[in-house]
Amino acid sequence: MSSTCNSEIAAGVPDEPQVNEAHLFAPLSLRDVRLRNRVVISPMCQYVAEEGFACQWHDVHLGKFAQGGAALVMTEATAVSRDGRITYGDLGIWSDEHTSGLSRICRFIESQGAVAGIQLSHAGRKGSAQRPWHGNGPLGTADVQQRGERPWQVFAPSAVPVHEQWHTPRELTATDLETVAQQWEAAALRAARAGFRVVELHCAHGYLLHQFLSPATNLRRDEYGGDLAGRMRYPLEIVERVRAVWPAHLPLFVRISAVDGSDDTGWSLDDSVRFAAELSKRGVEVVDCSSGGLMRPAMSGPTLMAYPGYQVPYASRVRREVGVRTIAVGLIQEPAQADEIVRSGDADLVAIGREALWNPNWPMRAAYELGYDLFSEIADSYSFHLSKRAAVLKSLEKKFSF
Repeated sequence: MSSTCNSEIAAGVPDEPQVNEAHLFAPLSLRDVRLRNRVVISPMCQYVAEEGFACQWHDVHLGKFAQGGAALVMTEATAVSRDGRITYGDLGIWSDEHTSGLSRICRFIESQGAVAGIQLSHAGRKGSAQRPWHGNGPLGTADVQQRGERPWQVFAPSAVPVHEQWHTPRELTATDLETVAQQWEAAALRAARAGFRVVELHCAHGYLLHQFLSPATNLRRDEYGGDLAGRMRYPLEIVERVRAVWPAHLPLFVRISAVDGSDDTGWSLDDSVRFAAELSKRGVEVVDCSSGGLMRPAMSGPTLMAYPGYQVPYASRVRREVGVRTIAVGLIQEPAQADEIVRSGDADLVAIGREALWNPNWPMRAAYELGYDLFSEIADSYSFHLSKRAAVLKSLEKKFSF
């Protein structure tokens, strides 16, 4: 196998795609963090935590992706407060006690040559929900009787429920807004103490900060509602406050839903471009471009017509028009597809989720198919055996002309 390109891409988006340097296995530097390649493991909720605490499932679930060669391994959406959870099974970081288990995970991920990242989240009106396999609806009497899981009061920018059958949220007051902002700050500080080197703020999929952005869910008449500038105000304040407490040498990511996916009156791609420009001004290094989720329960699947790479155009437009680095995500399955996304300049990083559940060693598969040596960057226990396997397969390919 040929060796991986050793030249690092400097921070800052190039004016033109660097087709001779930018590829799936080129390293990338973001502030003081160096990613060994461009493969990100997307946040994937597991719904198995108890009172927000990471357990052995999370150790193995996240650790195996680091062993498999990914550059950045993200936790699932991790609640900044108890009432910011989606379900009773969500990870949390609303107390200092939560950092111990998360630190253990960070140490292992880093020991495997990957970078540990955490997605901070608040569910807003989409909280107090059942786990997907318990119905994916609002918690109710049956959940109390069967599992002792009682509904809790949810809140949002406006008193608009997800659906008629869902809990009606309480509209956030000025005091509430300050309390929640402090929760985001405290969560970011804990994430740094736990050992995470990337933090991503969840402004997508219909959760609290997305609820502020969209005119479909934000009906406020104060300075946090109304026109685009008003609706962006609170999410941008959260970004500013997190950036102020998050270590200056570490990068900050934000995940957005580039479009609501509901109707023409919601959040648009034009809005996302303007929002991304404001994020970049406030020190955000990477915008993670997903879509949809506003008007549906958690884990209901895409609200848009999905096809391989269907969200890549969002990442491409944000990157090219704003000059901020982006992540492409959504039905990216084939290594050649992922490599082309980076080579063409559509995105700087490629995130995989369910594909990684199917094959945690997807980065190894991609490196093999694309002709890059990833074995020098993974644990000897794997590289010793797999490098021999690769040599045998190459020999057989030549002999039998596969």
